[in-house]
Amino acid sequence: MDTTIIRVNLRDITAQFFQDLKAAAGDTAEVEIKLAASKHGEGLFSEEEFWHIMDLFDWKQTKRSDIVKPAILALSQMPIPSIYLFHDMLSEKLYSLDTKKHADVYLRKQSGTGFSADDFLYVRCAVVAEGKAYYERVLGNPAEMPADIDFEHLLNVAGDAYQMKTGHEFDYSPLFNYETGANREGWQQ
Repeated sequence: MDTTIIRVNLRDITAQFFQDLKAAAGDTAEVEIKLAASKHGEGLFSEEEFWHIMDLFDWKQTKRSDIVKPAILALSQMPIPSIYLFHDMLSEKLYSLDTKKHADVYLRKQSGTGFSADDFLYVRCAVVAEGKAYYERVLGNPAEMPADIDFEHLLNVAGDAYQMKTGHEFDYSPLFNYETGANREGWQQ
């Protein structure tokens, strides 16, 4: 499949632009929109908004789906680009924790039978879910990396918010690959 890249300023995108594009490319063409003007689409969704969404987790609840419910509801009420940008910021934070130093501490502390890439991802999710102060502490000091908490549900927040808002499934690859080992530089330390 050939890919054509069209660079256009947001101020130049109109309904006519999309009609012309549809006429030229056809009804079945896929379009991917990326905001290249600034990191994370600054001005559309801020770091503060990201942490505000995280702070909405209701830790008094026992079911994990109930814990994230207030955050999903709040995110679903934001513009659709904010949902994508939330997921991008989450991916960056998970990617930043994906280092050999953090993994070594996790492995030493965990009581399992060996290293699990999925479990290490879910522990990184828990670090982010605990909030900005804890995330920054663990990021800056790998010795603080826990092994006894996990929070896989964090990975579903953006998708659930998108589905709640649009009624459609969230099909999006975030800015950073947060799978364990994807941060090659972090694993070479």
